[in-house]
Amino acid sequence: MLNNFKERDFVREYLSYLQVEKGLAKNSVESYAGDLAKLKKWAERNNYDLLKLTRRDLREWLIDLAGENLSENSKRRMISALRGFYRFLQFDGHITKNPAENLEAPQKGLYLPNFLNQTDLGNLLAVPEVATEIGLRDRAILELMYACGLRVSEAVDLKISDVDVDAGILTCKGKGSKTRRVPVGKSAIEWLKKYLIVRRAKENIVINNMFVSCSGKPVNRQVIFNFVKEYAEKIGLQNVSPHTLRHSFATHLIQNSADIRSVQQMLGHADISTTQIYTHLTDTHLRKTYEKFHPRASLPDNKKEIQSTD
Repeated sequence: MLNNFKERDFVREYLSYLQVEKGLAKNSVESYAGDLAKLKKWAERNNYDLLKLTRRDLREWLIDLAGENLSENSKRRMISALRGFYRFLQFDGHITKNPAENLEAPQKGLYLPNFLNQTDLGNLLAVPEVATEIGLRDRAILELMYACGLRVSEAVDLKISDVDVDAGILTCKGKGSKTRRVPVGKSAIEWLKKYLIVRRAKENIVINNMFVSCSGKPVNRQVIFNFVKEYAEKIGLQNVSPHTLRHSFATHLIQNSADIRSVQQMLGHADISTTQIYTHLTDTHLRKTYEKFHPRASLPDNKKEIQSTD
């Protein structure tokens, strides 16, 4: 695998392969080109390496496209483009596994993102060893990402000047370089203040990034992915990623009757249809709760019905 993706344009090579060697129609090649251009732009915006995307990353991208009202044919074509592109890279030896091999297009409005209930979320926040510099930093990151629904790239890019700890307001630049302002809860503010005391005492830091390593360099998204997974596994939670905190933020707001427009604004969604996925999620949660606890949620059989009338 090449160390520097920018040395070669694999998308262009794949499109040339489709046209020259596979003899695909011009319109089909152009459609695939548009799909892969969207993926490449999304990956670059989030500082992802196109050759290192996982199945989870690809699903995240497809979910982000939910507001584009794609037809079923378009969804199937995009999945086909992904499978073909990564199969091409795999055959040429640039990757060892095709992340799109078993990928399915999430159905708009039906895909339910993974989130933590409030008990598990609280347990996760309590895992970092805050007596250490790294543990304190990690706790501040977890608290802030959950408090504001941040994407991992937004947490990585956050500057000290982006957070007004006195007013409890965070300003961040999201997708498409769109800036949004989000309130920060008291718990996150308190942990951020504790972390900033330690951070400002370090003399080797010359950057303005909020979250840094012990050596004074900015944390990257992989660092956050790794410690979120590690902390989650310590308390028996699986399939937890930084994006789980964002999903939990939105879900808990909706569950506690926040209006969807406000949630849309805090998440930075361009289209409210993307935010409405959380109303489907909470509807499903309510249905499961109802069926579990309501004595007449399901129709009893005749025997039970007769017994109940005795």
